[in-house]
Amino acid sequence: MTASRRKSANKHSLVDADTHVESFRQTRSNRRNELIEDYVELIDDLILHGGEARQVDIVQRLGVAQPTVAKMLKRLASDGFIQQKRYRGIFLTEAGKALAARSRERHRIVEGFLRAVGVGEEAARIDAEGIEHHVSDETLAVFKAFLDKAGPPGRA
Repeated sequence: MTASRRKSANKHSLVDADTHVESFRQTRSNRRNELIEDYVELIDDLILHGGEARQVDIVQRLGVAQPTVAKMLKRLASDGFIQQKRYRGIFLTEAGKALAARSRERHRIVEGFLRAVGVGEEAARIDAEGIEHHVSDETLAVFKAFLDKAGPPGRA
């Protein structure tokens, strides 16, 4: 190994196995929760802005196949986040409403932080959609504290 390669390897040492396992476990868990949070938040948005959430609207908004949405709605119902009423649409349970509110607040904080550090409005909105599901509570609290101190983007 060359001297520069050894120096580079020392800067980026391999973390211990337990830490590595925990990092990947957390990431896998976040990926599973990401879909649930996205669906519940979308259902809440559809209800708030149009008075109802229908399976066809979710298919259209997410750009996925109807069977994919049907399978996720079944999962959300069994997890206690939604109720489906035949010919009447999809309704959030109290647990679903709480999850949607938490997810929306996480998105607001991440997007606000990105805007505050100079990321453009569209990029911040898109990036926040992914980051909000993977950022730890500790990091989210730091983002929030930064925003509380800095104020909203564009404020002098």
